[in-house]
Amino acid sequence: MHIAIDASPWDNERGFGRFTRSLVGALVAREAGFRYTLLCDRPPERPVPAGVSVAVAGAAKSMAEASSGTAARGGGDLFAMSRAAGRLGADLFFFPASYSYYPLLARIPVLTCFHDTIPERFPDLVFPTRRNYRLWQIKSWLARRQSRRVMTVSEASARDLAAMLRVPRDRIDVITEGADAVFRPIADRAVLAECRARHGIAADDRVLVYVGGFNRHKNVLRLIEAMPAILAARPEARLVIVGRVTGARFWDNVDELRAGASRDARASARITFTGEIPDDEMARLLNIADALVFPSLLEGFGLPALEAMSCGTPVLASDRGSLPEVVGEAGLFFDPEDGAALAAAAIRLLGDDALRAELADKARARAALFTWERAAELAEASFRRCLGR
Repeated sequence: MHIAIDASPWDNERGFGRFTRSLVGALVAREAGFRYTLLCDRPPERPVPAGVSVAVAGAAKSMAEASSGTAARGGGDLFAMSRAAGRLGADLFFFPASYSYYPLLARIPVLTCFHDTIPERFPDLVFPTRRNYRLWQIKSWLARRQSRRVMTVSEASARDLAAMLRVPRDRIDVITEGADAVFRPIADRAVLAECRARHGIAADDRVLVYVGGFNRHKNVLRLIEAMPAILAARPEARLVIVGRVTGARFWDNVDELRAGASRDARASARITFTGEIPDDEMARLLNIADALVFPSLLEGFGLPALEAMSCGTPVLASDRGSLPEVVGEAGLFFDPEDGAALAAAAIRLLGDDALRAELADKARARAALFTWERAAELAEASFRRCLGR
């Protein structure tokens, strides 16, 4: 079977780009009788797996530019992508993210992955204007209408898609995600000591790490605001925040976060923004951390939690969305709208070494259940269902 894949998110460093690259790599490695073609808006900068064909539509604006909020793909770009898709002669066209969907004019069965219902649940936190939200609603409706089947990445998201977007549950296929091999326990103390020095982390600091984006639904400001309470009980605590701080993401709140971090002088000295860092450095930082803190109001899967668990790092997680499903017994949960509950969970973990060791063991065992190979196997089953084979 010939599967064409929208690869307009291919060069995005994390998020949908990471999902697309990792899933495609795992699909190709399985050699299960499928042939794959990536349809890109621009020539891909990141490597493409051997044996995968690449077609380039030559859109004027790339999906990467559109994701910054400084540009938007116009009708000509969408038409160029759609026309190029129709020329591929594929048996099935797969959108790894509804975010990059565009209507297909050719009669090709379509499968679209809806990762979550965050835009529908929190439009005021996700979109700067009502017009942006209305355009999203139209695109999402078209994607659901054109898609023969719908894919998602957790049972929690499947329930939300059925309840909020009225997608029949028997049309939804659930796959999973996995952590890259770089995320693993690191025993070399010298390597970890060098990482501590690079980020100004003292040997006796107890480290909480946040990894991810800075859109408002990520709820990072509440984590920052919880730091004075955490420090009152555990003065050795340090919060390290990892993610792009250039403000180049669609309607993020980096300035608000920096202002929140500087509001309390004591807490300000214990909060570090690293900016973006490569995966190998992130793995070292997660190995140093006592816990990853994930305060999001909703996640479709929550890949940073799995990456931390793969390093043997417990997770302090919001009790919303997919996070309880992914983290399981490998962490502690809190109400993300309750800053005192967040602080209490952090204080409990930082003050109980036995609990942390127990959760670390459970984290490694839990992480082994989620792999890209398993995701690819489930995706292939979804392809076959979509084509009635």
